[in-house]
Amino acid sequence: GVQTCALPIWIMAGDKIILVGSKKIAGVKITNKEVFGLLRGKKGTEVTISVMRRGTRSLQKVSITRGEIPLYSVDVAYMLTPEIGYVKISRFAMNTHDEFVNAYTPLVKQGMKKMILDLRGNPGGVLPAAVKICDEFLSKGYTIVYTEGKASPKRIHKSTSEGGFENGELVVLLDEGSASASEIVAGALQDNDRAVIVGRRSFGKGLVQEQMDLEDGSAIRLTIARYYTPTGRCIQKPYGENNEAYYEEEYSRLEKGELYSADSIKFPDSLKFRTPGGKVVYGGGGIMPDIFVPIDTTFSSSYYSKIMYSGLLNNFSFQYSDKNRTMLNGFKSGLNFSEKFNVTSQLMNELLAYLEKNNIKKDEPGFRRSADRMKIQLKAFIGRSIFNNEGYFSVVNRADKTIKSAINLLNGKTN
Repeated sequence: GVQTCALPIWIMAGDKIILVGSKKIAGVKITNKEVFGLLRGKKGTEVTISVMRRGTRSLQKVSITRGEIPLYSVDVAYMLTPEIGYVKISRFAMNTHDEFVNAYTPLVKQGMKKMILDLRGNPGGVLPAAVKICDEFLSKGYTIVYTEGKASPKRIHKSTSEGGFENGELVVLLDEGSASASEIVAGALQDNDRAVIVGRRSFGKGLVQEQMDLEDGSAIRLTIARYYTPTGRCIQKPYGENNEAYYEEEYSRLEKGELYSADSIKFPDSLKFRTPGGKVVYGGGGIMPDIFVPIDTTFSSSYYSKIMYSGLLNNFSFQYSDKNRTMLNGFKSGLNFSEKFNVTSQLMNELLAYLEKNNIKKDEPGFRRSADRMKIQLKAFIGRSIFNNEGYFSVVNRADKTIKSAINLLNGKTN
């Protein structure tokens, strides 16, 4: 039966939702979309759920007041070394600057003198957020980005006297998934000789769109200009009448080997620019890194891909975390977990047995190639279950070659 208590019951990680209102959702065929439809509703209204908690037999009823779901854009911020801080931004939204300041300020108090800003895989977002992030690193009067179009006059965005990290050494991480606002930030910091860019060439999305709202509630977005870095580089990758070639450009990069070797990227001298400090930078679409780090495929195998696409590794990690929550909560933090927790051979055997049970048979050559990465991902997923993003990123970053390259650079070592 359902049990109610005089004292309020709070939802805990690992609780299993059995009923939403009076509707049973456990042990019946129901999609995630249908479950979300039952749980979600107008802000301020209430929904009652009944949960089963580990170690109890009765259901416990919990009343929840619906609210807005916050979408965070700063994934994680923590100290990689006693002097080097790490901040990852996943997108640029109107609240990103405030999140960023709130994330890195405690790191300064912990002794951060140098920063790694990770914009890999960040598809961009709103321009004001990108400008404000740049302003944190630049003193007053520097050009951050400018826009110009056929019928759109040149408009320059400059840095102000605001900014809390204007002097510390800075590395920005980019890859082929970094676009738009990410490229504005990287281009501004590279062209002003403020940061070293490490990784791979960014996507190349630099068009300015103006939205016109229509009476029926729809809208038209009209492309009116392009974004340019301070030295005059156009961020937008080129396109002409051949739309097919433009859309296949990503595949073309892969085919030419750009993700594996910087030598495969060739730009004419007309696309060569110089920063005030004399550094050569390249136009032609996207932001070229100062230090190239090839994509890591040493762990790749069809066996590993099959496991990751199945979602089974994530499921196993959650089940393990749920069963061992008390032990895992004994770690002080995500960082402490990443340093102290070990994936034992017994745990790996349990995972392999779970995969076999779910029709993914062990592929010996594939396992030999991917075993180390499987251990990292298993540990990272367990870390995320208990310590959220800090638990995840503090694990995967320890084996990340791009981050290792950035740390070596900031420590004055050759990569």
